[in-house]
Amino acid sequence: MNLTNIEETPLHAAFDACAEAASKRGLRATGSEIVGMVPKKCLMDAGRYFLRKQKWSEGVAEEELIDIAIRSMGLSELKPFDPKEKVIEFKIESAAKKSLLKMNLRQFCNETLRDSPAPGGGSVAGLMGALGVSLGGMVANLSAGKRGWDDKLHYFSNWAVKAQQLKDELLLLVDEDTAAFNKVMDAFALPKESAEEKNARAAAIEQATKHAAEIPLKVMEAASKSYQLLFEMAEKGNPASISDVGVGTLATRACIKGAALNVKINLGQLKDEKFKSDLLKKVQQITADSKTRFNEISKVVENKLG
Repeated sequence: MNLTNIEETPLHAAFDACAEAASKRGLRATGSEIVGMVPKKCLMDAGRYFLRKQKWSEGVAEEELIDIAIRSMGLSELKPFDPKEKVIEFKIESAAKKSLLKMNLRQFCNETLRDSPAPGGGSVAGLMGALGVSLGGMVANLSAGKRGWDDKLHYFSNWAVKAQQLKDELLLLVDEDTAAFNKVMDAFALPKESAEEKNARAAAIEQATKHAAEIPLKVMEAASKSYQLLFEMAEKGNPASISDVGVGTLATRACIKGAALNVKINLGQLKDEKFKSDLLKKVQQITADSKTRFNEISKVVENKLG
């Protein structure tokens, strides 16, 4: 069949309809096949759908959602289903330039340790934020699956989904911070022989540096959203995981403080005083709020640790 409107008839709805029709005839749908390529959303929605049917938390990574969709609909039964080849977005990404997110932990650390300025503190701050919210999401998923807490499944699943969204947002900023720094370096490399070239170079440096200051500010804004999740998990999550909440809170605080340093070092290079003043006010506000939330959650964690 051709699915012309995946919002009206999602992939998983079509599969279930076929499975139901087969069951009425005493048969079982053992697998299915996608001819051509498919949008990532189709498989993500299917993964969430089958998790709901299983009464399990939906707050899992997109890779796991896609794997659940593939297994639940038997997409590898007729022939191997490789998401890198069959999912439109992944096929496009495979042709893109090198990404820090594609590295394993050792490769990322090795790349950071090299005698090059990027990836640097901004990217590492973003990664710390992603790790912090991931720990909060882990506690949400563990709490969603805790025996005897069936009535809390929806509550914890929703928080786990939010954690996945924040984690992905922060991971994207890991790459964006390094890309922004590289643009500043590219601007400095512009020719500066004539007066016209000097003016164009100065304008390019100013614009690139503004962007480089805005990225760590985005990291601060995204990471600050993690505090509510971590607070909820500290108060209501699985008590056996309270230390994980504590580590997640520490990582989030370090992320915000580290990102603030990267905003400030870029602001120091700018000539636009209003831009500098506006960003600095935002940095100070987020930093102050972060300190308050950090202390609030840390107190809950310490009390529960005894």
